[in-house]
Amino acid sequence: MGDLEIRAAVADDVPAIVEMLADDPLGAQRESPDDLAPYLTALERLNADLNQRLVVAVREGRVVGTLQLTIIPGLSRRGATRSIIEGVRIHADERGSGLGTQLMEWAISESRYSGCQLVQLTSDTSRTDAHRFYEQLGFTASHTGFKLPL
Repeated sequence: MGDLEIRAAVADDVPAIVEMLADDPLGAQRESPDDLAPYLTALERLNADLNQRLVVAVREGRVVGTLQLTIIPGLSRRGATRSIIEGVRIHADERGSGLGTQLMEWAISESRYSGCQLVQLTSDTSRTDAHRFYEQLGFTASHTGFKLPL
């Protein structure tokens, strides 16, 4: 399968990232791979924020996975810093290869390195396979999440 590199995403990676975001029933409804401008603007905002890490997993020169890690300093939990993992996607050709585990292990390690005491994530209720995957990594479904579209 070749060596894996996990690195910061750059503008040239955006088309591959958006394709992965759009490659499922939920993403197909909310992503627009034919209009990359808003994604490139978002990448600029992410890169300007030291608490954001948008990364890609690259194998043999090809983007095959991505996730966003956000570091959040806080007051609760005795001033704990936490991280949030979002937008985890693995290219269809790589699912089941262990890549998702490697990417998540990177995010957890980076969270520790950044002084986080807690790693959290949300996952749409319809993503039951993803829920099993996260539970295998030691995550627990301990909270109920809410969203309000603006």
